Amino acid sequence: MVLTSVSPGALVVFGLIGVALLLFVSEVIPNDVTAIGIVFALAALEPWTQVGPRGAISGFANTATITIVAMYMLSAAIQNTGIVQRLGIHLAAFTSGSERRALVATVGATGPVAGFINNTPVVAVFIPMISDLARKTGMSPSKLLLPLSYAAILGGTLTLIGTSTNLLASEFADALLPRGPIDMFEFSLLGAVILAVGSAYLLTVGRWLTPARIPVEADLIDEFDLSDHLAQLRVGANSAVNGATMAQLNERTDADVTVLQIRRNGEAFVAAGTDQRLQTGDVLVVHGSLQAVNNFREQQELGHLVHDDVTDETFAGPDTPVVLARAVVPEASSLVGESLPETRLEEIYRTTALAIRRDGELIRNDLDEVRLEAGDLLLVQTDDDAIDHFTDSGDLVVIEDDAFDRLVEDGVEEVAPLSPKTPVAIGIMAGVVGVAALDVLSIVVAALGGVFLMIVTGCLSSSDAYDAVSWNIVFLLAGVIPLGLAMEATGGAALIAAALVSTADVLPLVAVLLLFSVVTGLLANVITPVATVVLMIPIGVDAAAKLGANGFAFLLAVMFASATSFMTPIGYQTNLMVYGPGQYEFVDFLKVGGPLQFLLAVVTTLGIVGIWGL
Repeated sequence: MVLTSVSPGALVVFGLIGVALLLFVSEVIPNDVTAIGIVFALAALEPWTQVGPRGAISGFANTATITIVAMYMLSAAIQNTGIVQRLGIHLAAFTSGSERRALVATVGATGPVAGFINNTPVVAVFIPMISDLARKTGMSPSKLLLPLSYAAILGGTLTLIGTSTNLLASEFADALLPRGPIDMFEFSLLGAVILAVGSAYLLTVGRWLTPARIPVEADLIDEFDLSDHLAQLRVGANSAVNGATMAQLNERTDADVTVLQIRRNGEAFVAAGTDQRLQTGDVLVVHGSLQAVNNFREQQELGHLVHDDVTDETFAGPDTPVVLARAVVPEASSLVGESLPETRLEEIYRTTALAIRRDGELIRNDLDEVRLEAGDLLLVQTDDDAIDHFTDSGDLVVIEDDAFDRLVEDGVEEVAPLSPKTPVAIGIMAGVVGVAALDVLSIVVAALGGVFLMIVTGCLSSSDAYDAVSWNIVFLLAGVIPLGLAMEATGGAALIAAALVSTADVLPLVAVLLLFSVVTGLLANVITPVATVVLMIPIGVDAAAKLGANGFAFLLAVMFASATSFMTPIGYQTNLMVYGPGQYEFVDFLKVGGPLQFLLAVVTTLGIVGIWGL
């Protein structure tokens, strides 16, 4: 089609999409902020986009958006029951130290659960368990964490509520096709096939391709290469700091050094917030560059314990209230975008970051100048109270190496107690799924009713309900939905569909559907799956109409391809969550996820043709 046939409105919309894609890929600004900019631009350019203010904000009133908000809340209520945590513990008993069983347990448990509970909190709960499980079975955590993420993604294809893209596709099916929205289990048969094929791949070819990036016996100090950034200094009788508090010590030094612990007669005190006065014989565990530590030692007249290296054991032990742990910054964390001083982790939660691993880069110096990003892996000194807070708030996913040791010591009921409200919460969730599946109520009404019942029965507090929602995802979803309206209104979707239709001159229809699925999957790996669904479903439906094909088949191809993004760490948020803890490189996702992506594109295409026809 020649350029002169393109309407000015379509050119403007294509320009907006191009800018949005560039911002999505580069992440110069957060994706949800980009989505808000899209809403503004569509409304401000109404004469060309043909989307007015009401249409531009229509994404916030979209039933898919409201349903996703409700599903976040319902997932939080199920998380509060302790069921998922208990499942993670039973995985340990099943594995019995076997590497193959550990992989089977990881994949086999995660997939089905993710079909009914939002897969992001499922992965957040499982990361610490799986990491510790790997060490207990003598394998690298890297061998399990990538399959954990992939299994969660695969599980999202099982039901309508498995992932946000499914719910959004259902909304498009109702708006663009005469058939109405998608039923709860309408595509579950194909989803089960995809889960089975994907799981078989992860247990065979994927197992061979997944790298062991983390050594099996890796010490955290070695893992973050901090041996020359940690030291132990002794307070002598003539030390300038004798009798000083930590606040006074911090005031009198200009060295870029952080005191982590005060060790005294077998006891250890967290330096942050302690009111202990330094005494002769105290040992200070300090963090900083070699030059900074030497400057600090000379300024304060401290002795250097040359032969006492700082190891994991320095931060552990029955008389030591602190632990050394890794912590992932999830996408929905309130800490994203803040510098470490702005987070106030040290002042409020007595948690000190010692290093940051980001995109394969290890940051150990000038940490106060670094702004946290989603997917960052922090090495932190923290304590049990802080870990409990981070677990409840979702601001950090803390990975402890002694989860199962504590299980043996404290017992299942202490480590993962079941809530007294567990039967009620599970009953409500089953009711939501049941009434939606039987078409008694629409999924949005059933989900909102479930949230209401969860709160009034005490399974979920109203504050926890609001905290459970990943509002950045909601704003992203609501912001990109109007792009689909603009694509339709300006003829942009029809234009791209015509280009797709032209491939039917040289390809059979099933090959056109496969090509469309592959292109959609590649796009979803670069931008968000939500944005991909919004852009590609109108195109697919228009193309199907021009080809005389089944529009629902093309819609399903977009839905499944968008929901299964394996090739990049940014393609799906669970990939981003395991990126740091597994110490993966970008190429690992291409190597392991690429073959899986194309395998499932073929399986999905054949399944759609076999079940729904073309």
